[in-house]
Amino acid sequence: MRKFVSMLIPFMFLSFHQPASAQKIEPKELKAAIIIDDFGGGTGGVRDFLEGEIPITAAVMPFTEHSTEHAKWAHKYGIEVMIHLSMEPKRGKRSWLGPRPITNDLSAAEVKQIVRDAIKDVPYAVGINNHMGSLAVENEEIVRAIVEVAKEKRLFIIDSATSPNTKFPKIANELGVPVLKRDVFLDDISSSSHVRQQMIRLAKVTEIKGSGIAIGHVGITGKVCSIGVFQSMDEFKRRHIKIVPASGLFSGKSTEKYFIPLKKGS
Repeated sequence: MRKFVSMLIPFMFLSFHQPASAQKIEPKELKAAIIIDDFGGGTGGVRDFLEGEIPITAAVMPFTEHSTEHAKWAHKYGIEVMIHLSMEPKRGKRSWLGPRPITNDLSAAEVKQIVRDAIKDVPYAVGINNHMGSLAVENEEIVRAIVEVAKEKRLFIIDSATSPNTKFPKIANELGVPVLKRDVFLDDISSSSHVRQQMIRLAKVTEIKGSGIAIGHVGITGKVCSIGVFQSMDEFKRRHIKIVPASGLFSGKSTEKYFIPLKKGS
């Protein structure tokens, strides 16, 4: 019996200690992107976001008074730039769309020309998201024209998710263009406390999915949005969630290949 026990003890020691190190799993890095729309037009909160210490992503409306200026300013401070492409909604004033919106009465060729001109007007852009667009994003011909130019110029797509029937995910996946959808709107109510609540919602989404995307705005709600976002950073640090540019949420070999810069003149 003593001999059996003496043989059993080393075995028990190994069984308790060896698997612990063998099964050690590194925790998955949690990442969230904060896209701030309406650069180029609105001014409220612009300086706060661009000169702050949070790596937001600046979505710049093309063809506006400050489009190129804000894109260059963002790039100067190491902020990732996207094109905030104005698209026709089901409801709302035409004036909310700004200059040269993409509407359902345009041909595919006209849509492509607007997107190409927008790329020229917003330097350093690496992606596209939609401004409004609850009607136009449901139009397969229009969305295909946008995604085809995005593929040609190697831009990713962030679907602002203004319609549950958006065609962006379907067509982007079909054409091999990296695409993600917005999870949370930050400032649908103009209150810094509401923005903080929405940031907590973003944190919870990120903990569940591993990543998350929130959209806020400069302009009328810009100041309260910036205050709410900045006040939420301690909570994100506590939860070990890293704020990254929108492009930092894409992963995988096919995506990495897509992001390889085009040669000069392409």
